[in-house]
Amino acid sequence: MLTRTIPSSGEQLPVIGVGTWERFDIGLKDPKRSQLTDVLETLFAAGGRVIDSSPMYGKAEGVVGDLLKDLPPEPKPFIATKVWTRGKREGIAEMERSMQLLRTPCIDLMQVHNLLDWRLHIETLSAWKAEGRIRYTGITHYTPTAHAELESVMRAAAWDFVQLDYSLEDRAAERRLLPLATERGMAVIVNRPFGGGGLIRKLRHEPLPGIAAELKCTNWAALLLKFILSNPAITCVIPGTGDPAHMRHILQAGEGPLPDARQRDQMAALLKV
Repeated sequence: MLTRTIPSSGEQLPVIGVGTWERFDIGLKDPKRSQLTDVLETLFAAGGRVIDSSPMYGKAEGVVGDLLKDLPPEPKPFIATKVWTRGKREGIAEMERSMQLLRTPCIDLMQVHNLLDWRLHIETLSAWKAEGRIRYTGITHYTPTAHAELESVMRAAAWDFVQLDYSLEDRAAERRLLPLATERGMAVIVNRPFGGGGLIRKLRHEPLPGIAAELKCTNWAALLLKFILSNPAITCVIPGTGDPAHMRHILQAGEGPLPDARQRDQMAALLKV
C-alpha cells in the first residue's frame, strides 16, 4: 500500500484506514462482530493500519479494543481517537477511559473532536505527548461551515494532524485548509470521503468511466478515493465500513497509479461535480 509521511516525525503512514462511526457501534452479541473482525483483518493484510474512533461513536472504542485483543499483535495498528467534552478533568477522565476501552497504554493519535474546548485540551495533550501517553496531537471537524474556525485553530498551535471533510463533491478544503496544512507541517486525515455516502449512492448505478481502467479501479469507491489521494497534502483517508467486501473495494485505492491533473479534471467533468 502507498504510504505518506507524517511531517512532524517522518513516520510513514498507510493511506487507507477505516472509520468506526456507526458501523462499530454494536453490542457484545451482535453477529456483525465477525464481519468487523474480517474488515480489520482485510485492512491489515493489505498494509493498512489506521483505525479512527471517538467516544462520540457509542460502543465503537470498546468494540475496537475487543476485536484487536483477539487479532495478532502484528501489524501494529495505528489507533486514533478523540476527546469530546468540556473541562480539563472531564477531558482527562474521558481519554483515560478511551485507553481502557481500546486496551492500550498509548494512543497513537489523540484528536480534539470538532474543536470542542481545544484551548484547554491542548495543554493536556502536549503534556501527555511529552510523557509518551500519546504519540501525536490533532484536531477535527467534518463540515465546510466550520472551515474558518478550523483554519484559525490550525494556526494557533503546533498540531501534528488535522482531520477534515474532503471529497470529489466537497472540495472546499482545497482553497485554504490543505495548503495551510502543508505550510504548518500537519498530516491530513480525510473523513466523509464519499460525502457521507451520498456520492456513492448517486453513482451506484452509473457505469464506471474509462478513466477507471487507466487508474486500475474496478469500483466507484476506489476511484473516488484515488481522487482524494491524488492531492499530495492528504496523508490518509478513513472511509467507514463494516462490510469486508466493501473494505476490499476501498483498498484498491491504496495501490497503483493516482490521477494526474488531467485525470482529476476529467473526473470532475464526468461526474458533473
